[in-house]
Amino acid sequence: MMKRIPLTFVLAVIGPLLHAAAVQAPKSVKINQAQKLEVNFLLYLPRGYNKKKDAKWPVILFLHGAGERGDDLNRVKVHGPPKLVENGKNLPFIIVSPQCPKGKVWDADVLTALLDHVCDTYRVDKARQYLTGLSMGGYGTWGLGIKECDRFAAIAPICGGGNFIEIYNASGVKGAALRTLGVWAFHGGKDNVVPLAESEKMIVGLKKFGHPNPKLTVYPEARHDSWTKSYENPKFYEWLLKHTRK
Repeated sequence: MMKRIPLTFVLAVIGPLLHAAAVQAPKSVKINQAQKLEVNFLLYLPRGYNKKKDAKWPVILFLHGAGERGDDLNRVKVHGPPKLVENGKNLPFIIVSPQCPKGKVWDADVLTALLDHVCDTYRVDKARQYLTGLSMGGYGTWGLGIKECDRFAAIAPICGGGNFIEIYNASGVKGAALRTLGVWAFHGGKDNVVPLAESEKMIVGLKKFGHPNPKLTVYPEARHDSWTKSYENPKFYEWLLKHTRK
């Protein structure tokens, strides 16, 4: 005969586990009321977020590639940090993973407004805002990272590229911020979708601009997928956390 376990006992055991568990959940926010622009995104709150009521957390804004565009947020979970946390990996960051609409590319103003919303709504350590993305998201990372270089503490574009002229357009406070921005790019040496030269020209541009140490890691035998190895490397997240924006 099977014993019945009281519901109160079950809740007493499971409740704390649910409370402590890290959660990645679908969210939606209206960025522009006049244009009725709505952004769908995944939001990951790290383990301990709800327990440590006064703690502020670093935030990662993750930009997916062209293949994950659309209106199904499950597509965003196939690569990068969203994939890792969905599979149970605990990362000590708030992770914001928006979905770009089909046929569109990343819009810097929309992404900035989304990150503003997250910073206003959740307990974000604004000195530790990080940006990363792959392929199309790598391009988005270069573009937004340079434009908002005084906001982000570090950026990590993977198999992306950008307009190096934007580097030289940074002046005054922006120029100083760009020179102190943490930069670590990644690329496959045999990438036949986005050539390695796309990352190389951005790194060269930063060095000519006076950035002391932009990093570029090249996987000699890798093709377009240079992101799996990068995002699964614990040193990647350790590197992010070493950077703060004053």
